[in-house]
Amino acid sequence: MKTAARSAAEEALLDGAERLLVEQGHAGITTRRLAEAAGVNHGLVHYYFGSNENLLARALERFTERLIERQRALYAADVPFLEKWRTAMRHLIADDATYEKIWMELQALAWNEPELRARLADVNAQWRAVLTEAFAEPHRELGIAMPLGALVSLVITFNLGIMVERLGGIDAGHDELLAWIDGYLAERS
Repeated sequence: MKTAARSAAEEALLDGAERLLVEQGHAGITTRRLAEAAGVNHGLVHYYFGSNENLLARALERFTERLIERQRALYAADVPFLEKWRTAMRHLIADDATYEKIWMELQALAWNEPELRARLADVNAQWRAVLTEAFAEPHRELGIAMPLGALVSLVITFNLGIMVERLGGIDAGHDELLAWIDGYLAERS
């Protein structure tokens, strides 16, 4: 059983990891920086999480759990799909920049870390499950010719492309693309 002190220290470390991933990127994160950001002894990083990478992955997983809960509620709402899409795009463009930075930082780190890569694949699978469920009905109603799995991959790849470009300071064509998709969906709604 976890003590209240341990739970508080773990949460502080996870919060610190999120902040550092956004502010400095994974390359600038050391055990001491993590502990300093959390206000705890640096030995607790390895004691509670085993490694910096494990702590960073857990921070992403915790963040993902919150966003997936939000997305499931969004797609379960009794509103037209177009409104759901608009809200999801508002999250992508404006609300979720912190999550996107963390996701991309850990993607880069995972390229050379097979264990981390497997954990990120699990996170990706969770997002795919949410989108597969969310897009099943619109896929049918809109008569989209591609298979549902391909549509979900297209949406995920679309989101990743926008995230990568925006993190690099590029937003050329994004507004036009989103407006075109919005118009396409509005015509068919």
